[in-house]
Amino acid sequence: MPTLRRFATCKIAVYADDHGPPHFHIEGRGFRAVVEIETMRILAGKSRDIAEARAWAKLNAEALWAEWNRLNRRR
Repeated sequence: MPTLRRFATCKIAVYADDHGPPHFHIEGRGFRAVVEIETMRILAGKSRDIAEARAWAKLNAEALWAEWNRLNRRR
C-alpha cells in the first residue's frame, strides 16, 4: 500500500485491488478512516485528526484518482 502523503498525525494511502467505490485511507495512531475520492465523504471510520489530510486530498484529487486507477486497474 503506497503512502501518498504523511502529516503530523496521519498518512494517506491507497490499497491495491481494493473494493469500490474509489477511495483512500487516512491512518493515524489509534484511528483509521476511509474517504471516497469523488465526494470526499467519510465512508468508514473515525474523523478525528483528519482535517489536514482531507484538505490535502481535496487539492490533490487528481493524484488520488491516478493512484487508485494504477493500483486497481482490472485486467
